[in-house]
Amino acid sequence: MSRFSLTSSSPLDTERLGKRLGALLEPGAMLALRGELGGGKTCFTRGVVEGAAPASANMVASPTFAIMNEYPGLPPVYHFDFYRLTSEDEIAELGFEDYFHGNGICIVEWPERLGQLLPADHLSVTFENAAANQRTITLESFGFSSEAVLKQLEDMEA
Repeated sequence: MSRFSLTSSSPLDTERLGKRLGALLEPGAMLALRGELGGGKTCFTRGVVEGAAPASANMVASPTFAIMNEYPGLPPVYHFDFYRLTSEDEIAELGFEDYFHGNGICIVEWPERLGQLLPADHLSVTFENAAANQRTITLESFGFSSEAVLKQLEDMEA
């Protein structure tokens, strides 16, 4: 497990970080986004989609009411927001578990709702308010594939 933190001074900084990460992700990748409402998760996701599926970047919006948005690309990106769900049972009943082990990239907001459904190999991204208009973004790898991606991102940021 590795950990890497940085400070974002603007929504554009947050989006740029997401874009660099998105360009590194392979099919099957899982991002677990943690942070308060309005913390930068959707802005970060816009960047990830721009890096992974550029033609779909302009489609990114918070899926709070839709629960999932799909962004076409090779690979496709699936953006989940489980804020309104209460348990892993609800998520399994809706059939979302199939996406977590497929050939797309999954981005999950409120991943604590997943419980045991959260794949062991995932990249956790935590957004915390640091100061006015600043966020501390901490990326933490869990598993071999996520570890390799985080190492590549750290090398890019150095």
